[in-house]
Amino acid sequence: MFANDLIELDRAHLVHPVASWRGHQAAGARVLTAAQGATLTDSEGRHLLDGFAGLWCVNAGYGHDSVVQAAAEQMARLPYATGYFGLASEPPIRLAARLAEMAPGDLNHVYFTLGGSDAVDTTIRLIRYYWQAMGQPGRDQFISVKAGYHGSSSAGAGLTAIPLFHAGFGVPLDWQHKIASPDPYRHPAGPWAEDIIAASLAELRDLIGRLGGPGRVAAFYAEPIQGSGGVIVPPPGWYAAMRAECAAHGILFVADEVITAFGRTGPAFACADEGVVPDFLTCAKGLTSGYVPMGAVLIRSAIFDAIADAAGASVIGHGQTYSAHPVSAAVAMAVLDLYEGGLFANGVQRGLQLQAGLGALADHPLVGDVRGRGMLAAVELVTDKAKRTPLPAAAQAATRIFARAWERGLVIRAFAQGVIGFAPPLCCTEAEVDAMLARTRAVLDATLEDPDIRAVLR
Repeated sequence: MFANDLIELDRAHLVHPVASWRGHQAAGARVLTAAQGATLTDSEGRHLLDGFAGLWCVNAGYGHDSVVQAAAEQMARLPYATGYFGLASEPPIRLAARLAEMAPGDLNHVYFTLGGSDAVDTTIRLIRYYWQAMGQPGRDQFISVKAGYHGSSSAGAGLTAIPLFHAGFGVPLDWQHKIASPDPYRHPAGPWAEDIIAASLAELRDLIGRLGGPGRVAAFYAEPIQGSGGVIVPPPGWYAAMRAECAAHGILFVADEVITAFGRTGPAFACADEGVVPDFLTCAKGLTSGYVPMGAVLIRSAIFDAIADAAGASVIGHGQTYSAHPVSAAVAMAVLDLYEGGLFANGVQRGLQLQAGLGALADHPLVGDVRGRGMLAAVELVTDKAKRTPLPAAAQAATRIFARAWERGLVIRAFAQGVIGFAPPLCCTEAEVDAMLARTRAVLDATLEDPDIRAVLR
């Protein structure tokens, strides 16, 4: 089938996620046809370095034969097995044990989902069940962080604190509340870590008080690095401080690691960077390197035991048809083998290279901030460095910058506020990271020449 035929069929039938439906119909799709390592191929034969690992997920890179073989063998042997009725299959049993071994602390129990959004929804349901079990049903208020992303499901979208995911959907709900993002570049108390931490703690305590005290608050959700909010890296010590504050009030702490887990920032789980053991940990994306859908919720033993003991012989009414899917679990096991077989270590080295290379862009007239950790980074563009003025909305930064990068053989995440996000596969070579950096500079130079940008540049 010709590419043009596919584009027309796409226009007519395929609804795309997080898109302007009419805008997409007018523009048409860019059709991908193949991939290998860190390189994508489109329907026009163009080769592109994937600087964003699909959607922060293809951590291992494309085309690993061992992963494909694991999926094929499991499909031939047992393509599906339900977890209902006390049934099980070998791959998810072994995967749950392996994740419990990799995870920090006593996150010893694993519930499998299809992805990140339903992992977050699972935590909401289990947290409500937990507080009922503990005889504290009044703990029904949930707190998250502005610019945070916790999925786009009916409940999770309200914990998400990005206006795009609220408009038209009737969220956030009245039990969902936010504190300010700990963004060192734009926080009123920034850039000093101790000032931002103190401000966040004060705001959290004030919100807890306004909600009626700790006895009303069920849980606090936070990403170790805020991904979809613009790759916002909290100052050192912030994550641990928020975890400690929640523990002091008996508030459950949920680490949303859908983006940051599996080597994205260096370790298997980013919360380990600050020695944080959350009560729940959500992950997905890199768990299977995006080859097949799968997510997981890791649960501390004390939480699991409280729920299990309260239920006793009663059935806990939460589940999905594809939870603990054997093919997805077999793929995840093969992917973890790749990570522990050298990709984690390579990601650390290439992450150092990426951070240093992007840091060298700080002298560019459009670059206001460079931030990140490991193979997760962002460059924030401004028209006035002193005032930190974002690019004008009329510049349509998300569309224009993405298209410019594509034309130069690079896929990045271009945020509407003029932030360029990077999350390359951990398999990248030194030469590939160098090429990503060179192409990024070329995109910045081209954007600098836009008349509407030059007109407001200071």
